[in-house]
Parts: sequence; C-alpha cells; structure tokens
Amino acid sequence: MKIDAIDHVNLKIPEDGIQPAVEFYHDGLGFDIENRELYEAGEKPFVSVRLNDAAVIHLRPSDAFDPPEKDSYDHLAIVTPEPIDAVKERLESAGIEINQQLEPLGATGVAPAVYVTDPFGYFIEIKTTVSA
Repeated sequence: MKIDAIDHVNLKIPEDGIQPAVEFYHDGLGFDIENRELYEAGEKPFVSVRLNDAAVIHLRPSDAFDPPEKDSYDHLAIVTPEPIDAVKERLESAGIEINQQLEPLGATGVAPAVYVTDPFGYFIEIKTTVSA
C-alpha cells in the first residue's frame, strides 16, 4: 500500500470547547476553521481546523471529554515552511506559551521545532521544513 499523506486527525474536546478552539487554532495559529455553521446547526458532529489543502484536524466536542494523558497521547507534529523565528514571533504575539524548543528527528528529518499546548491539553509540535 502506498500512502500520500495523513488526511485528518480526530481529537475530542470539551462540549463547550468551540470558542477556545477558534481562539487558539484560528486567532493564535492562523488556521481556518471549517464547518462551524454546520456544527452549530446540528448537521455535523465536529468542526475542522484546516492545516493545508490536504490535511485537517477534526475537533469533536464531547461530554465524555477527558484531557489527554501522556499514556494515551503524546503529541501531534505539523511542518511549516516558515522559519522558526517567525513561528516563535507569531506565538508570542498571540500570547501562546512555548513549552520547549528542540531539533527533533521526524519523518522529514531533523529541524527546529517548538512545542505548544492547546486549550484542551493536546501537545503540538510545530516543526520547520528541513533544509536541503
């Protein structure tokens, strides 16, 4: 089997988590939020954070939400073509705390990355593109 990419990831959030999600993912990180109107109309059980043309994070509000624990979830890693200094500047101006900065090895190789935590406890790695 050949795979082109990860299409989407599903994450549960608290029932009242839509507004904090918009503030973090849209206002803070700059991603588009899709399907909010359909969610609010009861036509879709989640909203989508559009990462790029081919990838989304589905955020599914649930009354059974439990914050992620290290045993059940470690982190989601996303790659950006922006330099790490531009990423850090965006996070700082949005008031998003950087938990740590590393140069981890991932699927695309070793590159600078910062780690942040979303309002629901999900740890997210924002990694720059590996230089050739």
